Parts: sequence; C-alpha cells; structure tokens
Amino acid sequence: MVRAHFNTCGRMMDQSTQKGRTIAIGDIHGCDVALGTILYHLELTREDTFICLGDAVDRGHGTKHVIEILLDLKASCKLIMIKGNHEEMMLDGLQGGHWESIWLQHGGKEAIDSYGGRYDLIPEEHRIFMATALDYYETETDIFVHATAVPGVPLEDLTKQELRWDRITGQEDPDPSGRRIICGHTAQKSGKPLVYEGWACLDTAAYRGNYLTAIDVHTNELFQAKQSGKYRDGKTLERYLIK
Repeated sequence: MVRAHFNTCGRMMDQSTQKGRTIAIGDIHGCDVALGTILYHLELTREDTFICLGDAVDRGHGTKHVIEILLDLKASCKLIMIKGNHEEMMLDGLQGGHWESIWLQHGGKEAIDSYGGRYDLIPEEHRIFMATALDYYETETDIFVHATAVPGVPLEDLTKQELRWDRITGQEDPDPSGRRIICGHTAQKSGKPLVYEGWACLDTAAYRGNYLTAIDVHTNELFQAKQSGKYRDGKTLERYLIK
C-alpha cells in the first residue's frame, strides 16, 4: 500500500481510502465562464478531488474571478492547486523589476485589469493562494504537473524549469513506474488534448476560444466548456490517443 505523505513541494494521495471522483483541469487562463460552466455540470461534492494543473491566471479577462471560484471550491471539495509558470510570473511581476514587463506582455495586463488595474487591489488571499500552490501532485496511478516530468526522475528532484516551463513534444517515454503523467502548459492550438502512451496534456488553449478541458481521471471522461458558455461532455481521452 502507498502511504500518503505531504510536503511543501507535492503530495501523494493514498487511493485505497479515497472516495469520490478525481477531476483534473487544464490551463484556465482567466476563462472564468468556462470554468464556472464545467463546475456547474460536475456538481462536485466533499468526496471529490479537483486538481488545477496551473496557469489559472493571465491571458483571459477573468483572473480575479477564477481565483475567487477556486478559493470557494475549498468549501465543497478537496482542491489541489499546482503552480504554473504564469502563477510564478505573476508573483514575480508584482514585485517589479525585470519580470514585471515580461509578465505584463504575456497576459499580465489582462490579469491586472481584472483587479481594476491596480496591484494594491489584489487581495492578500489571492497572492497566498498562488504562492502556496504545489509543485506537483501524485497518486498511485497518476502524476500531475504543470509543464512536464522526466520519466524515471523522482519528482522531488525535478527543477522549476522542468516543472513549470519546459514543453512536451509528444515523443516522451512513459514513466517506468507505469503511472500516467497528466500535465498542461503545452498549449494545443487544435483544441484537442494531446494523448499518447503514458501522457495526457490537457491544455487545449481555452483562452484562444477553444474548449477548456477537464477529465475524470478514473474514467477518462472529458468535461469541456468555452468562455462563451457552450458546454459538451461524453467524449473520452481514448478518442485522442496517438498510437
């Protein structure tokens, strides 16, 4: 049996005692209506686990509302927030200096506009939420990261570059543990999840007008919505598997 353990970098969940669903969602990027639509149809309960794979902020116009929604989820389910490169950029950018201009050019302006255009209007609770997000999360069957993992390398040994910035190519080997690696970050402009042996990338570029994608980790069922509010479900990851 795998024992659960907790630290500041990541978590292992013991599935032998888990009840409810485990849902993972790709890069939200300020698409608050899409997120709200998916959550409305999921009807999460306290027994469910909801994993945000990072990059909840920037690019779209609803960053403030997205974080409010995620914070509210803590009362209705088990929320796991993984830190993406955009959470890292936003936190660094708010300190000024070199990263501020980079952040503002890569979706930060839209994020700060959602707070009324002023840094001082960002609640401390929102800053803490981003700062305390996990580097990764793992279960007996799956590994959850924002950007990528290196098959065979212990998660605690991965660099921030690998966890938050590197991109996948679709040619990576499966993890020797047999666990699937579920990530975001590498935006699929096609709007389709990138699925190949041992890997699933859920960043379907929602901020570009595509569907935001969430999956039930155990059944592989997809739950998708656009920022327009259009919703669809019933498809599975197997539909997109590259063989």
